[in-house]
Amino acid sequence: MTDGLQFVLFSTVNSVSSGSQLSVQSGAQAAFLLEYLPVVILFAIALVISLAFLVMAKIFAPSSPDAEKISTYECGFNAFDDSRMKFDVRFYLVAILFIIFDIEVAFLFPWAVSLDKIGVYGWAVVMIFLFELAVGLAYAWKKGALDWE
Repeated sequence: MTDGLQFVLFSTVNSVSSGSQLSVQSGAQAAFLLEYLPVVILFAIALVISLAFLVMAKIFAPSSPDAEKISTYECGFNAFDDSRMKFDVRFYLVAILFIIFDIEVAFLFPWAVSLDKIGVYGWAVVMIFLFELAVGLAYAWKKGALDWE
C-alpha cells in the first residue's frame, strides 16, 4: 500500500512540475515526506472535530443574556472598582522572584535523585549553584525586594 501511495504522490509531483521550474523530489524524499502523513491526518481530524464542536455549540447552546448573567461577579462580591485600576509593581516583583527561585529549586530535584551517581564533582557543582542562589536571595533581600512597606 505504501508503494502505491508513494507512486501516486510521486506521479502527482511529476505531472504538476512538468514544464515548470519546480524540481521533482526523489523517491527517498517522497518516502521521507510520506512518514509525516499520519501526523498530517491526525492534525486534520483534530481540526475538523474542533471546528465541529465549535459550530455545534454555537448552534445548539441556549443563549439568554440578561443583566445579572453578564455582570462582573468575583468571590461572592460585586466589583468595587474599575478593572483597569493601577496594579502595584511589588506584586510583579514578588511574582518574578518566585518564578526565578521556583525554577532554580526545580533543578535540584534531578540532582537529589542522582546524587549517588554524580560523585564529588556533581556535588561541588550543585553547591556552587546553591551558593549563587543564596547570593541572589541576599541581594534581593538587601535591595528591599522582599519588603512590603
